[in-house]
Order: sequence, then structure tokens, then C-alpha cells
Amino acid sequence: MTVGILDPMAAQASLTRTHLLYSSISVKKAAFSSVDERKRTHFRHNWPKCNNPCNSIKWNSTRARALTDMTIGSIKWNSTRARALTDMTIGSVESEKHDRGDILIKEEQNLEDRVDYNWETEWYPLYLAAEVPKDAPLGLTVFHKQIVLFEDGNGALHCFEDRCPHRLAKLSEGQVMDGRLECLYHGWQFEGDGKCVKIPQLPSGATIPRAACVKSYEVKVSQGVVWVWMANRSTADPKKIPWFEHYARHGFFDISSVHELPYDHSILLENLMDPAHIPISHDRTDLSAKRENAQALAFKVTERTARGFAGQWGEATSDNFQNKLRFEAPCVLRNDKEYTDKEGNKQYFSALFLCRSAGQGKSMLIVRFGGTQNRAELKWIPMWVIHQTSNKVFEQDMGFLSSQNEVLLREKVPTRDLYLSLKSCDTWVTEYRKWLDRVGHGMPYYFGHQTFSLPRSPALLEAAPAGLVAANAASAPTKGGLGTVHSPDPTNRYFRHVIHCKECRLALKGFQKWKTTFLALGCLSCGMAILLSLTRWRLLFLVSAFLSLVGFYVCSRGVNWITTNFVRLHRT
Repeated sequence: MTVGILDPMAAQASLTRTHLLYSSISVKKAAFSSVDERKRTHFRHNWPKCNNPCNSIKWNSTRARALTDMTIGSIKWNSTRARALTDMTIGSVESEKHDRGDILIKEEQNLEDRVDYNWETEWYPLYLAAEVPKDAPLGLTVFHKQIVLFEDGNGALHCFEDRCPHRLAKLSEGQVMDGRLECLYHGWQFEGDGKCVKIPQLPSGATIPRAACVKSYEVKVSQGVVWVWMANRSTADPKKIPWFEHYARHGFFDISSVHELPYDHSILLENLMDPAHIPISHDRTDLSAKRENAQALAFKVTERTARGFAGQWGEATSDNFQNKLRFEAPCVLRNDKEYTDKEGNKQYFSALFLCRSAGQGKSMLIVRFGGTQNRAELKWIPMWVIHQTSNKVFEQDMGFLSSQNEVLLREKVPTRDLYLSLKSCDTWVTEYRKWLDRVGHGMPYYFGHQTFSLPRSPALLEAAPAGLVAANAASAPTKGGLGTVHSPDPTNRYFRHVIHCKECRLALKGFQKWKTTFLALGCLSCGMAILLSLTRWRLLFLVSAFLSLVGFYVCSRGVNWITTNFVRLHRT
């Protein structure tokens, strides 16, 4: 086998050497011919007229020797260049042979291994139960299906198709009235089962048409997460809801947040299952990410099924793989770690990522970090402060992932034809794309390792809010509120996270309130300092004005911190 591999390489090197030598000779001849022709023309028009034959003979002899030296020097230079280029080519061929054999991921899978798959017969993570608004509907999307989630007067959650049967207005732009979801276009109201119970325009004594109902979806709450079954409610299988054993352990403490991101959920999953980028992209974001720690990693796949894959990973120089990764259909990724603390107790850490397609080029992510080890310092840090670190991490990756999304849609080829995947870096990414090859035919659209399927129709972009009526009637995070300014922009930190987080919204409102208060106090203190003639009172009000301006500045910085994106220093 070794000879069979090396012989073609040797033949290629020989052909390359011959090609370079012949090319060098041809170029040399052409160059000499051109130079001589130019020289002859030049000398033919510029030779000095000499009446002395001896001087003419000497001058031509000198010219001949100079041309001979130039030719010999050029031949030596081209010969050296040919040898150098030949050596470089041979080295490149050997290096490429080494790279392809030892570094790159190149194995393919049999496309006949496809399995039956229906994306609708799955449970999708919608939202954190604690973040669902109590007094307003919440518009969400699963792939291309737009749905609305709301809580009735009894605290039960319900999910409808986000479309009124009357004139197709979005129900998520409506409001919750007496535990019913009301469309704000004409005031039709719907109960939890989707049945219409009120039409204000209906004549007295008339019966509500049976067709005046909304398609409803089955929803369940499990371990603090709201899940939706996208197929017919009668087919819902509660056993398929993922269960995370670590989050049920005694003393397990977790930090959870919701983020809306401007790229496809498959690209988001790629990013989350790629530990190799952390030291570079997130350098110094926390104490664990340092670019000098970037290194080759080792991966071991332990399980491949129609529902996903699992494995272990760690440093290539270590045989002890403590990190365990598992991807489970349709969009659940977890990275668990078990270790023993200084006191000899076994501890558990889990990073859980629940990713959902929120439409073409958009995704929604529920992030949950937790562990059993007691971290007393976290209890003293406000949750909205911790969330800003998560925001910063996603913003550091956003430019890369958004451009990656654009290239995939523009090139319209599978990832195998675009990615240069390394075994020491991209194993999980390749496994995920290969899983999509097996089940992607049952999805609305996907990009696999060897196959892909584009959306049947391009996405429709919303360009305007619903209006002042919806703004006054519904509270955040429903679309159309005053806080949205224009259409929601998932590249902005406010729309990407703050509207989905009660802690961050309360902190933002607090900063804005105190910012206005400090500004008013500062202006009042300055005015009083000007009007009063007594030095003692004037000094007191000047100090008050200074402190008010300091408070105004601190609150302004707090507002900016919560709402402004991270920008790398070299781009400022």
C-alpha cells in the first residue's frame, strides 16, 4: 500500500520537474530573443558614427563580452530558480500527502443510510417558563411555522398558530383578556383549545361559525423549559421530551438565559460544539479562555444513532477525557463534566444548549450552565450582570457566524465542498453535518456534509411594528411595543436578549429611571447654587450637583452596558 501511494507522488514530482525545466528554457529563449531584438534595434538607431575602424572594433568587442556575461548569468539564475521551484513542488506534494492522510477529515458515509424522519413529530424548546409574560402573548417561530404562546387566567400555557382565522392578523400582536387571547384587529377572542368564543361584530342571537377556530399545539413544561409538539396534538409523545439528570440532582445550581441570534440554528450548533475556537474568539473574556492555550484536541465518538451522536473529548496530549458531549434530535446539545473536588466529593458540571430554528437565517437559544459545586460568590452577583458576559460571548462570534450563513446560502453546495475540516478541531461539526445527511430529507431545509436542501421560498421580512394600540395594550416582549422602535433587530443586544429576560429589563428600567432622576437633581442643584447668595448653601448645592452628575454618568454607563454590543478594540 505504501508503494502504491508513493509511486504516483514520485511520478507527479518528476513530471513537475520536467515541466519546470522546459518552461524555464522556453522563457529563457523568449527573453533572450526579445532582449537581443530590442538591443539590435536600439543599437541600430543609436550606434555612434565612427570614422576610425579600430575604435569601432574595440567597442563591438566590449559589447559582445557584456552580452555574453549577461547570458551566462541569466542561465545560472534560471537554473537555480528551476531547482528551487522543483524542490518546493516536491515538498508541497509530500506535505499535501501528509496533511490529507493525517490531519484532514475526509471519510464519507453511505447516503443510503438515511432514516425516516419527520421534523414535526419532535418536541422543540420554546422558552424558559419563568420568562413567559403573564399579561401578553409571545410570538415565536419554529422553522417556518409562526406560533403564539400565552398564559391564561389559571396559569396554564397554550400555543396557537400565529394567525387569526378572520383576516390573518397576527395573534401575537394582540392581548390577553380575561384569560383569553384577543386579536386586536377586530376583537375576536379565543380560549385555550383554540375555539372562538367572542366576535363583537356578530349580530345579536347569531351563532359563531365552527370554522372560526385557531390551530393549537401541545405544550409541556419540563425542568423549567416550555416545549412544543409541532405535529397534531393527538400524536404528542411526552416520552420524547429530553430529560437532563444533572438538573434534577440535589443542590444543582444553574444560570439560564434566552438569546435570539441572526444566523441559522445549524451554524449555531456548530459553534457551540466547537471547543477549539474558545481560546481565540473569546480570549480573556473569562479566566479560562486564553489564546496561548489554543492547541490540538482529541475526539472519540462513542455513539451514533438516528437520534444523534455522543462522544468524549480533551487535550490531544492527555488520555483522560473528562468532557462528554451529546447531541440529541432535534436541537439539544449538552457538554457534561464529572470531577472530584479537593475534599474528595464527586461534582457535576453541565453546559446545556437548547437550539431552535427561528426562521431562515435566525435561531433562538436557551443557555443553561450549572453544577453541584457550591459557588457562594454567584449568589451575590446580580443575574443581569452575569448575562452580560453571555451577551459578550455571542457578540464575539456573531460576525463570523453571520458571514458563514451568507456563504452557505450563496454557494448552494454541501459543507464538504466548502469546509477544510481538521481531525484535531472539527470532529463534532462533521458528525453533526453527517447526521443531517441522514435525516435532512425530513426537514424544511438543511445543509449536510454531502447533501443539502434549500428553503422552498425565501423568508419574508417584517419591516414595521403593529402600532400604538398594540404598544399600549401589550407589554414586552411582544412585538409592536413602544420599546421596539422599529422592527426587531436580532443583531442588537436589546432585541437579542433584553426583551427575553425579566432581570435585564428590570435593571434597564431602573438605570433609566435613576438616570432621569439624577439629571433633574443635577439641574435643580445647579440652579439653586446660582440663585443663593450664601457661600455655605452654594457650596452644598454645587456638591449635590456634582454627585448628581456622577450618578447620571453611572446610570448612563449601565444603560449602555445592557443595550450596547461588544466591539473588538482593533475595529474601533
